[in-house]
Amino acid sequence: MEIKTLQNDMIAAMKAKEKGRKDAISALVSAVKKAAIDEGCRDNIPEELVDRVILKELKTAKEQLDTCPAERKDLLEEYRLRHDVIQEYAPALMSEDEVRTYITEKFAEIVATGNKGQIMKAVMAELKGKADGKVINQVVAGLCK
Repeated sequence: MEIKTLQNDMIAAMKAKEKGRKDAISALVSAVKKAAIDEGCRDNIPEELVDRVILKELKTAKEQLDTCPAERKDLLEEYRLRHDVIQEYAPALMSEDEVRTYITEKFAEIVATGNKGQIMKAVMAELKGKADGKVINQVVAGLCK
């Protein structure tokens, strides 16, 4: 995902007077710009950074949705809209089977050691932003048994 796409969609939401959607996209753009400044790539923001920030924001939105009290209908509605908008921009993550296949093919010699820490260290560097960390952890735990 390119930052330009997010900015254009934010402008389109402003023109359509969709306040909730505009706010969610605006928060994404701000988070991406902040991360870019922190990593020293303010002018040339790589797509990988944008995807990583979107996944982080999606996780935060899901946590807000899960922890919101049921009686707060207004907040639930706001959080659900934010989550749904961010979900539209989130990159597709690898499934459990895809992760298992990838690990067994690419990291066969490390998997053979049975050292979970060593496997996780090697795999996470490669799959960060491409697969959910929990899924990777479950697959590696299964392979170490």
